[in-house]
Amino acid sequence: MLFPTVAFAVFFVAAFTVNWLLRPHFLVWRATMVAFSLYFYGWIDARFAVILVTSATVNWALAFAARRAMPDGLRTVDSRRLVRVAVAANLVVLAVFKYHGFFVTSAADALASVGLHPTPPVLDILLPVGISFFTFHAISYVVDVGRGDIEPIGFGDLLLYMSFFPHLVAGPIVRVDELVPQFHERPDPRRVAFTEAVTLIAVGLFKKVVISSYLATQIVDPAFGAPGGRSGGTLLAATYAYAVQIYADFSGYTDIAIGCALLLGFRLPQNFDAPYRALSVRDFWHRWHMTLSRWLRDYVYIPLGGSRDGRAATYRNLMATMLLGGLWHGADWRFVLWGGLHGTYLVGERAASAWWDARPDRPGLPRAVTVTLRWLLTFNLVCLAWVFFRADSVAAAFGILGRILGAAPGTATLVTGLVVVVVVAAVVSQLVPGHRTRALRLRFSTLEPAAQAAILAAGLTLISVLGPDGVAPFIYFRF
Repeated sequence: MLFPTVAFAVFFVAAFTVNWLLRPHFLVWRATMVAFSLYFYGWIDARFAVILVTSATVNWALAFAARRAMPDGLRTVDSRRLVRVAVAANLVVLAVFKYHGFFVTSAADALASVGLHPTPPVLDILLPVGISFFTFHAISYVVDVGRGDIEPIGFGDLLLYMSFFPHLVAGPIVRVDELVPQFHERPDPRRVAFTEAVTLIAVGLFKKVVISSYLATQIVDPAFGAPGGRSGGTLLAATYAYAVQIYADFSGYTDIAIGCALLLGFRLPQNFDAPYRALSVRDFWHRWHMTLSRWLRDYVYIPLGGSRDGRAATYRNLMATMLLGGLWHGADWRFVLWGGLHGTYLVGERAASAWWDARPDRPGLPRAVTVTLRWLLTFNLVCLAWVFFRADSVAAAFGILGRILGAAPGTATLVTGLVVVVVVAAVVSQLVPGHRTRALRLRFSTLEPAAQAAILAAGLTLISVLGPDGVAPFIYFRF
C-alpha cells in the first residue's frame, strides 16, 4: 500500500483510531496492530503476509532455542550453532526470493565465457516487497539474542516488530530494543508529538510527490532510459537530478514513516541527516540511510574483524561490507559495482588520510577552501556511483559515463531552467545549518493550532496541485 494514496489515508485513520482506543488493553491492541500491519503488507498479494509470518515464526523459535542453550547468559557451541542456522535460513530466504535469477544467469554467463552454453531453468518466483528490510530485522534480533545483548521476546512482540507497517517495506531498520519496549508503554494520547509528526508527513509528501516525481518525469527517466542520443551535459545534469530524486524519494518515505509512527505513539530512529552536506564518503554514510550503515557495521564489518587486525585487513573488511551492501540493494551487477565503488572510496580515504597525516611538509589551506574542495569531491564521487545505481545495465552505465567524460554532443532539451533550479535548491537546502531548520520547526510548533492547520492545508493543496495524477512506487520498495 503506497503512502501518498487515498487508500492509505483511509487505512491510517482506521489504524490511528483503533490504536488509541485499544492501547490500554495490550493483548487485544497488539493482535489488532499485527492484523493491520499484515493487511497493509498483503494489500497487493496476501502471500507476502504469509512469508513474513513464516519468517517471524522460524526466527522466534530459533532465537528462543539459542537462549535456552546459554546457561547464565554465556554463549555456547550449541547457541552459536543455532544462531548460525537462523542467519543461514534468513539468507536462504533472500537467495531464493531475491537472488535466484541473478545467481543462475551469472553462472550461465560465466560458463558461456569458457565455451559452455547451459540453459538452466530460472524459476518465476514472487518477490515480496521490502523482503530485505524485514529479513535484516530478523537477523539483528537473532544475533542480538545469541550475543546475549537482549532477552528473547514473545512471538506476538516479534511479529509486530517485524511487521509494524510504518517501517515495514522501506525502513528505517529498527532494533528490537529501540521499538519493542515502546509497545509496552502507555503513552498519553494528549501528549502525542502531533506538530512534529504532521510536519514530517507534509515534508515527506512534498519530497516524494513533487520533487522526486518532477525530476523523474522531466529529466531522469528520459535521459537514463535513452542515453544514446543525449549530450554529455544533459546526462551530467540527469545524474545530479537523480541524486536529488533518490534522496527526495527515500528520505520522503522515511519522513512519512517516522511521522505516522509518532502519531501512533512510537518514535523510530532517524535515517537521514543532510547526506549531501558530507565532506567525505565516510561522512556520507553517517548521514545516508543511517540505520543500514549501522546494521552493516554491527552485523557485517565488525564480525569480519573491523579495524582490529591492521590496515590491510581493515581495507578488506570495508570492501567486503560495501560489496555486500551493494548486493543487498538488488540482484544485479550494477549494485555490486555501486557498492564496490563506495568500498573503494572508503579505502582510498583511509589510505589518503594516513599518507597526508604522515607528511610533515603538508601545505596549509584556508579552511573555507578545504571544506569547499572536500564537499565538491565527495558530492561528485557519490553522484558518479549513482550512475551505476540508476542505469538500466552495467553497459549503459559505462556508456553514460563515456558520454559525460567525452562531452558527447546531442539533444539538451531536458535541461530546463526549472530543472536546474529544483536540483540546485535541493542540494543547497542541505547546506543550511541544522540549528536553522530546527529553529524554524520550533517556531512552527509555537503557532496556534488554527494557524498550523491553515499552513498544513495550504501545503497539502500545493502538493496536490504540483504533483502528478498518479504516484509511482517508492524507489526503495524494490529492495
